[in-house]
Amino acid sequence: MTRIAVGGFLHETNTFAPTKATYDDFVHGGGWPSMTHGADVLKVMRRINAGLAGFVEAAEANGWDLVPTVAAGATPSAHVTKDAFERIVKEIVDGIAAAGPIDAVYLDLHGAMVTEHFNDGEGEILARVRKVIGNDVPLVASLDLHANVSPEMIAHADALIAYRTYPHVDMADTGRACARHLALLLKTRQRLAKAFRQLPFLIPISWQCTNDQPAKEIYQKLAALESDAVPTLSFAFGFPAADFRDCGPSVFAYGRTQADADTAADKVVALVESHEDDFDGRIYSPDEGVRLAMELAKSATKPVVIADTQDNPGAGGTSDTTGMLRALVRNKASAATGVIFDPQSAKAAHVAGVGATVTLDLGGKSGIAGDAPYRETFVVEQLSDGKFLAPGPFYGGRDMDMGPSACLRIGDVRVVVGSYKAQLADQAMYRYVGIEPTTEKILVNKSSVHFRADFEPIAAKLLICAAPGAMPADTASLPWKHLRPGIRIKPNGPVFTPTSPSRTNG
Repeated sequence: MTRIAVGGFLHETNTFAPTKATYDDFVHGGGWPSMTHGADVLKVMRRINAGLAGFVEAAEANGWDLVPTVAAGATPSAHVTKDAFERIVKEIVDGIAAAGPIDAVYLDLHGAMVTEHFNDGEGEILARVRKVIGNDVPLVASLDLHANVSPEMIAHADALIAYRTYPHVDMADTGRACARHLALLLKTRQRLAKAFRQLPFLIPISWQCTNDQPAKEIYQKLAALESDAVPTLSFAFGFPAADFRDCGPSVFAYGRTQADADTAADKVVALVESHEDDFDGRIYSPDEGVRLAMELAKSATKPVVIADTQDNPGAGGTSDTTGMLRALVRNKASAATGVIFDPQSAKAAHVAGVGATVTLDLGGKSGIAGDAPYRETFVVEQLSDGKFLAPGPFYGGRDMDMGPSACLRIGDVRVVVGSYKAQLADQAMYRYVGIEPTTEKILVNKSSVHFRADFEPIAAKLLICAAPGAMPADTASLPWKHLRPGIRIKPNGPVFTPTSPSRTNG
C-alpha cells in the first residue's frame, strides 16, 4: 500500500504587527482547528475547508495509507516565536523520520511564515523535511494564495500548489489538487521541470479578491493554461506585510519539459503585469464610509457591509481597534460590528450579566498608532461561552471557540466582543451572541475579503474603510527595510531601495 506522511503548519506573518504567535496560539488555533497530533489529525481534518482535509479525503479514496504527524495553525500576527516553530517542526520531522518506509510527503503550509529566527519559515520547514526523506521521495505542499514564495521553497519541494480563490473557499480543493499531482508523480516516477518567477510590484490585499476583476480573469486564464504538458500552475498574490527579501507575488509552474514550464509561467507573469493599473480602488475614511452606508441603507433591503480592512485579524490585525466603532456611534448609525478582541471587557460583561449596564475601556489595548480604548457605558444584551459552528463557505463547518463573549449595545450600535481573535468571515460570528446579521442596516466586519464569501449574498453594497490598524491598506505606507531591491512597494508605486543590510535565514 502507498504510504504518505502528512502534516500541517500554517501562519501568515505580518512583521509590522504588535504581537507574536506563541506555541499556545497554535494550541488554540484561533480561526483554525486547535492543534492535533498523530491519529487525531485524521479525525479532525475532514469535511472542513482546509488543505489537509481535502488531501485526506482524496488520499483515502486512492487507498493510500496516511501517516499523520501534527496539524497546527494560528491567527495571523507578527513573527512565530522560535519556541513554537521549533517544537512544531520537530514534531513534523520526527514523525516523518519515525514513520518507516514512506512513498511521499504532503504538507499543508501557508507560505508566508516569518519566525523570530528565520525569514523564510516554509523554506526552512521544507529543507528539514527534505533532509530526512532524501532526494527521491516526492514532497508536495499546498500554499495559501497569499504565499510569499522563495527560491528555497521551490528548490526543496517537488511541487507547490496555491489556492485560487480569495475568499479562500478552495482550501480543501487545493489539498485534493495536491493529491492528484502526487498520484501523477507516483505513477510516472518522473520529476517535472520547475519554473519560478517573482513579480516586480506588491499588491494590496484589498484588491486581490477573486470575485472581482482583474483577479477573476487571471485565475480563469491560468486554469486554461494547465494541460498534460503543464499539470499544475500557480499564481500567488503574496502577503504584502512581511518585510523580507521574498515578499510579493510569484508564479510557479511544473511542466514535462523546462520549455513547457517556462512558457506557462511567462504567460501568467505577462497577464498579471498587464493589469498593474487595475489593482487599485476606493477606500473610505471611517466617517465617509459610515455616512455613505447610512445613506445607502435608507433605501436598501439588505445590510450595507463595511470591511474594517486595516484591523483584519486574518492579516495580522489586532482585532481590537475602535476607529470604526467610534465612527458608527459618532454618526448615530444603526449597525452591528465585530469581533472586538477584549477578554477583560468580555469578562466584565459576564460578571455584570444580561441586561446590566457596564462602563468599559473597550478595545484599543494593542498600542496601535491613532487608536485607544473606547471608554463608554454599554448595555449587556447577550452572553455566550464562544463555542459555535461556522457553516459558511470560508470556515466551511469549522468548530469555533471565541472564548467568553458578549453582545454589547451603545445607542443603536451592537458590538460583538470576544476573548480570542478570528476574522469575522461567517454570519454565525454575529448570531452566536444573538445578532441576526440579515436584519441589520449596517455591518462592520473586521476582515478584508474573506467575509465576502458569506456576506456578499446578503449585502446591498460592500464598502472598504481604513481606520487605524496593523495592516495598512496602502502597502507604500509601511516602513519597509528588507525587501529585494527594485520591487515597487505598490502598483505603479515607488521602487524599494535598501538602506541597510537585510537579515537572511540562519
